Amino acid sequence: MANKFHTNLIVSSAPHIVTESDTTRLMGTVILALAPAWVASIYIFGFRALLLSIVCVAASVLFEFCYNKIMHKTQTIGDLSAALTGLLIAFNVPSTFPLWQAIIGCAFAIIVVKQLFGGIGRNFSNPAITARIFLFISFAGNMSTWPVTRLDATDAVTGPTPLAILAEGSTDQLPSLGTLFLGFHGGSTGEVCALALIIGGVYLIIRKVISPIIPCAFIGTVFVFALIATGSLHMALFHVLAGGVLLGAFFMATDYVTSPKLPLGQLIFGIGCGIITMSIRLFGSYPEGVSFSILLMNICTPLLNNLSYKFYLKEGGAKNGK
Repeated sequence: MANKFHTNLIVSSAPHIVTESDTTRLMGTVILALAPAWVASIYIFGFRALLLSIVCVAASVLFEFCYNKIMHKTQTIGDLSAALTGLLIAFNVPSTFPLWQAIIGCAFAIIVVKQLFGGIGRNFSNPAITARIFLFISFAGNMSTWPVTRLDATDAVTGPTPLAILAEGSTDQLPSLGTLFLGFHGGSTGEVCALALIIGGVYLIIRKVISPIIPCAFIGTVFVFALIATGSLHMALFHVLAGGVLLGAFFMATDYVTSPKLPLGQLIFGIGCGIITMSIRLFGSYPEGVSFSILLMNICTPLLNNLSYKFYLKEGGAKNGK
């Protein structure tokens, strides 16, 4: 009888919590939050943006399926994490980016960054952000060729992004804040429409899928840094709305696996992302720094987690008179 009960009372590691939230639901909610930016990208850049997103999502799911099949691992394509990675990769490249190069980026994100480190929950950096940097290094020309919007009145096929215009010193040619807010300017497919990204980000916060600490710290630091550096409220808002700040702050810096778990660590993480982003924008040779800032802070996440744990343990001991 003892042996019978012994075999039936094997308990897994804590926590022993059952909720309606699981990976598939979370990933699906994030994809839903990206829908406004996806629709806006298609409206702004046309059919090519739609095709790019479909190819990237399909390629990412296929690479995960094939890797699991070859390595005899449980299939995980149903959790939607690969689909989300593919969509974010499409958002992080120009709409005219060659499809075969985008597929290489998807392979790098899924196989190298995610699966070779043990799969979902074990990657040290955000796969989509790392893939963007990999593609920028590997295919710098195509990653720096920005198509004009299909609503642009000029006959030009390509044009600079707002940050590239600023880097050249042509402040009189910068798009208005209204243009940046609505997204009718050059840039990566999914980062141009600030309005759509804010809607998606607020939705995630309301649904409590993400904490507001990292996005607020990231965006707030960019705003304050730019305000101090330029002395202009207009330019501070410009730096928040231009480039990938909103996309990165709401949808990539908040990745569960690669961001700190406790509020103190999240606050430091967000501030660090903002400082690195603005340092690269203002003092570096590359006009954008969001991707590099998130990757560098991803690397610091274990340190921030340890720092946060020690701080809260110390505070708890002090409050208890220990």
